[in-house]
Amino acid sequence: MPPAAETVLDEVDGEEGTGGPKPSTGSPRRRLRSPAVAGPLSAALLTAVLLALATRLSRSYPFGPVTRNIVDLGQQYLPFHAYWRSFLLGETHGDAFLNWNSGFGAGFLGDIGTYLSSPFDLLVVLFPADRVELALYVVTVVKITAAGAAMALLLLRMRPGPWPVAAVLGSAYALSGWTFNFGATVPMWLDGLVAFPLLCLVGEWARTGRRPVLGPVVVALAWTANFYTAYMATIGAAVVLLVRLLTAEETAGARQRLVGALRAARGVLIGIGLAAPLVVVVFLGTKVADPTPESTFAPAAWVEVLARFLPATASLASPALFIGTPALALALTLPFNGAVAPRVRAGWSAAVVLVTLSLQWEPTHLLWHAGASPNGGPYRQTFVLCGLLIVAGWFSAARGVPRPTALLAGGALLGLLAWAARDSVDIDRWTYPAFGVAAALVLAAALVALLHRRRTTAGDPPASGAPARALTAARLLPVLAVFLLVAAQAGEAAVTGKRIEEQQRDKVSWSPRLGPWHDAVADEVARADAWPKYRTEPGEVPGGNDVLIVGGQGADYYSSLTSEVTSRTLASLGFGYYAKGRHPVTLDNPVTDALFSIGTRVRSVPAAPVRQDALPRATVSVATTPVPPLVTVRPAKRPATHPGDSAFAEQERLLGTDVYELPAVTRDGRTVSARCPAGSQAWFWAPEYRGGATLAGEPRVDFEGKPPAVRAPMRALGTVPGSGEVRIELSPERTIRLPRQPVGCLVQARLDSAVRQLTATGATEVRATGHTVTAELPPGSTGTAVLAAPRISGWRCAAGDAEPRPARAYRGLVAVPLDGRATTVTCSFRPPGLKLGGAVGLTALLALITTGVLHRRAGRGAGRRADRPAEGPAGA
Repeated sequence: MPPAAETVLDEVDGEEGTGGPKPSTGSPRRRLRSPAVAGPLSAALLTAVLLALATRLSRSYPFGPVTRNIVDLGQQYLPFHAYWRSFLLGETHGDAFLNWNSGFGAGFLGDIGTYLSSPFDLLVVLFPADRVELALYVVTVVKITAAGAAMALLLLRMRPGPWPVAAVLGSAYALSGWTFNFGATVPMWLDGLVAFPLLCLVGEWARTGRRPVLGPVVVALAWTANFYTAYMATIGAAVVLLVRLLTAEETAGARQRLVGALRAARGVLIGIGLAAPLVVVVFLGTKVADPTPESTFAPAAWVEVLARFLPATASLASPALFIGTPALALALTLPFNGAVAPRVRAGWSAAVVLVTLSLQWEPTHLLWHAGASPNGGPYRQTFVLCGLLIVAGWFSAARGVPRPTALLAGGALLGLLAWAARDSVDIDRWTYPAFGVAAALVLAAALVALLHRRRTTAGDPPASGAPARALTAARLLPVLAVFLLVAAQAGEAAVTGKRIEEQQRDKVSWSPRLGPWHDAVADEVARADAWPKYRTEPGEVPGGNDVLIVGGQGADYYSSLTSEVTSRTLASLGFGYYAKGRHPVTLDNPVTDALFSIGTRVRSVPAAPVRQDALPRATVSVATTPVPPLVTVRPAKRPATHPGDSAFAEQERLLGTDVYELPAVTRDGRTVSARCPAGSQAWFWAPEYRGGATLAGEPRVDFEGKPPAVRAPMRALGTVPGSGEVRIELSPERTIRLPRQPVGCLVQARLDSAVRQLTATGATEVRATGHTVTAELPPGSTGTAVLAAPRISGWRCAAGDAEPRPARAYRGLVAVPLDGRATTVTCSFRPPGLKLGGAVGLTALLALITTGVLHRRAGRGAGRRADRPAEGPAGA
């Protein structure tokens, strides 16, 4: 290797390798050329280019017409980032505590901590409102690019070596199979990808007694950005620190190791404490969130695990371990590389093996996931193992190309792995061709590098007249080796990204790109919006949670923190949901519109089938109807309504009036029959039914029930004919499962009367500011004031001048008792855990300040001792 590649100036810590301090000098151009700067910058550039190339090859937006919005990327992250942009620019009705756009009022601080608290997410404000998709793509690319740069920086900090190799390995980490298969479509997890090398760097600082203030700040940023993956990254960084404490020369003594570990523990605890104001809110939010069904961990077959080391493989049921053939080959040479100290080889090899085994053992699987096996994708921690493999590869390559014996042994392991994975169901038609080409390029790079090393170590003088040619070869051979290495890594990464994205689009649900449909609905919502006089419901828009994109105050809401109260209350009223209850969807029903003060409803119908490669268009209509105000008053004695547990009866109980005829139903095979008043509207409630339902003389209506994940909403089938006969033909796609009372016939006159009554006795004026609602009531109001919002944890209310108390519930909605004297009610929302988290955060801040002061005093004391002249012999 060239002499410049053998020494790395660690400009981060002011150290050269592990030696003494060395200040950074020279021109900006020279500093850019230093390995500690050139390595991370090159890794970032290579990562960004390859990620864009993979997107282009898959014809995905923004380099193609095809949507990237698969599963949660389109259902959660895109809508949340659109709302985040509006929130940061002051364009929303709610504030950091409460989001009025979703779920009829949902806590927002927990969602910020879960989806939006990364510093990278602030980039969305740099893009116009109609370019949110591009903004999210840029955020994704920047996070992945930062991960590559951070890993290259860590590698050069851990051991000096050739910065081009560090750059390639940094890019290999950033563009791992985990990134393409998980991180690119779950952008919030990418913060863990960035956090892992940074937390390892914090461990390096703790081990050597440096940066006692900056270290906890980095930990705090990681846990604030996404505490879920930061937790996994912290465990991984602890493994790295343990290996370093046991193998690094600078921490040879037991006391030094213990002190280094204690410094690291102090930094992590202070950092987590600084993040507590957000972390505690999110943690408590998960405790009251709609629970998902328990998941039992089943380890993947080892043949599937081995296959995931290879390119172009995709699956949620096995760990995405691809890091590229060059990086994997280097990692596999470490156990056989005699140029590396035995304790270093043993330590890193053991760490890789043990962490790999931990992915497959249930107790350690639960440890990685904080005690709860996740639904969908049980190997979310795989990015840590990818990082450990990268570090192992770096330790094998940092001193130069591994010797032929190590290369042969590592190559044999690589070939054996590829052969053993041949029967995996995850093998793609591109897998072995891409692997073969990459392996050939790696072999060529190794041969060129060995030839260069042989020439530079032979020491023979060049032949007469040939010094220029020898010098040219000495310069070109390393460049050629690096070029072949980059080509191998780049080609595999681009192919893997392309194929994983194409496979995901074919196998999982997707949402279309944002287009004219969203724009048309957003325009109508903006024109009709009269909040808080009444709600405007945008209706069904392609892609879930799109109320956050088009505006309004609808029921749609998809979050990991969707409250169980919200989910269960809406489901009991006939609303549908996806994601096992965490994604309630709108219900186009006049009774629930009255209950939730939905005065304007926007309806849209697609103009053509929605496609992956086209912008969706639709015909949009708007309907406005009289509804009660957002705050109504219910009598102390509730009037009698239809008994039973049907959604129809529950709507009536909340409304306080019988508005449906609930007929006796007979079922003959696939025919459901009943009798209702002529002219009433027939509604069908079958939350677990999947198939069509057709009222005689009316068009077919489809239901999508698929328990436990999907619950179909109540739907109108049409007008009851003059004969009063209700005959419904079912076209099921699976076994028919109907509730006891599937048919209800709405009598509009009764509903109109109920609306007039609730309007007459309800609030005369409603004001809403951020997370607070204030309503003026008619004098002498008694009974219960009801705010048309789910009574999620955090609401506090007061009637008149009384002290605010935790709100009561009225069949799942926010309620305040009235005594006839108060003429106002005020309800405010404060996220649970905010005070506790704030107290912990303040304590951690004081601890951080104390740590900084003590470190500065210790540094000054050491400086004074160093400056004190040595005492000579007596009488000198």
